[in-house]
Amino acid sequence: MEKGEEHYLTGVNPSEQHQNLSDQELLQRYKTDGNGDWIGILFDRYAILLLGLCMKYLKNEEDARDSVQQIFLKVLSDIHKHDVVYFKAWIYQVARNHCLMQLRHHKELELKEDYMPGTAQQEDVSTEVYVQKDTMLENMERALGELNKEQSLCVRMFYLDKKSYQEITEQTGYSLLQVKSYIQNGKRNLKILLEKYSKNKR
Repeated sequence: MEKGEEHYLTGVNPSEQHQNLSDQELLQRYKTDGNGDWIGILFDRYAILLLGLCMKYLKNEEDARDSVQQIFLKVLSDIHKHDVVYFKAWIYQVARNHCLMQLRHHKELELKEDYMPGTAQQEDVSTEVYVQKDTMLENMERALGELNKEQSLCVRMFYLDKKSYQEITEQTGYSLLQVKSYIQNGKRNLKILLEKYSKNKR
């Protein structure tokens, strides 16, 4: 990655001090003073990740880059409407929904402009695969939201952020025994919730 690439979208050039702030600390600063630069720094942390996500869905680099910029504008305009606790998961959801809308829009245009027998069926299969994956992600986010605060935070940090027990202890203030307990119980409760969602869908 070239120097400066990580903030090519927002134009915000974070200082080393700001780069060391956690997502939660940056969110809190935004909630305190309403300065959009904090969100810009947050967004730039995940801009490359979002570009990869958009590429996976849209299969076109130009469309993917355009989508990332549109997502950034949406984040700036909408984030104050939400009580965002875990920025990475929230922005991933925003980006995924945006890509699905783009896919549906493109599919509608193609069917209207040039219908070809067999093509629509292939697109339906492709879209169905995405929908199945998205349903799994939605169920996971829903289940994480139903855990208590401590379990949800520790599970997210351990499995999604790949934090070690020690790092979670240092960043949350929980003891090592508490962190291990929250993760173990959270994992068990997640499994129960996901199984319940699956049964209810049948």
